[in-house]
Amino acid sequence: MPELPEVETVSRGLRSRALGRRIIAVEVRHPGVIVGSPEQFAAELQGRAIVSVRRKGKALAIELSRAGRPPRYLLVRLGMTGQFTVSTRQAPVEPHTHVLIAISDREELRFRDVRRFGRLRACTREDLEDVFDRLGPDAQQMTEEQFLLAMRGRRGAIKSWLMNQHLLAGLGNIYADEALFVAGIHPLAQPGRISPGRARRLFKAVRKVLDQAVNLQGTSFRDYVDIEGRAGNYEPRLRVYQRTGKPCRRCRRPIRRIVVAGRSSHFCPSCQPRPRETA
Repeated sequence: MPELPEVETVSRGLRSRALGRRIIAVEVRHPGVIVGSPEQFAAELQGRAIVSVRRKGKALAIELSRAGRPPRYLLVRLGMTGQFTVSTRQAPVEPHTHVLIAISDREELRFRDVRRFGRLRACTREDLEDVFDRLGPDAQQMTEEQFLLAMRGRRGAIKSWLMNQHLLAGLGNIYADEALFVAGIHPLAQPGRISPGRARRLFKAVRKVLDQAVNLQGTSFRDYVDIEGRAGNYEPRLRVYQRTGKPCRRCRRPIRRIVVAGRSSHFCPSCQPRPRETA
């Protein structure tokens, strides 16, 4: 599933390839990926220029401007298998491409999603802010103070806490596992029982892992690609995620996998010892 680094990579690609372009045509091939009426969605986008791109957590917002009218926003959620790419209009359309947004006579943005868990929505500024307000602070932008305050007194597994988008926006399975390894914290540790020093270490680990992944255009296993259709480059840097049974890059002990709140969690039992009191 695309997480913060993947969505940030798409965001940067859109700023590079689509800013200033005007939407001249919209084709919805599968209405199930559109929030609301597909006809209204197309009408809200057509004729508007792309003037900015924002991201919070895993949510992407493209600001659309038209003279004499209030701004509108294209809210993009990639879901599990969503791809948002730019292509020539003459290029063959791949299967599972559900929306085509022409930004010139030659190029268009294409939304492709095999599992159709992603969503596109045309919305007002108020609608967008309502969506963003329901998310926690962005994991790449929040301060250490915000991070420590959000952890204070929390029970349950730290892995689940890291992935709760209402508390911390942007992390999923991949980067939660990686940050916990860098910080040396077991995925079942309780947030409220982690010492202030180790909590600060986790904050720095989250920022470090996300920054590295963004710089390498994210992680690709199967579906994720950037705006140009290229795979991310972070996979060779993964320390624990999906490395069950392989030697830890730090101590050579085998990486283990457990299930936390229904999600796979990968960790090193030596570098991330299980605390006496866990969730």
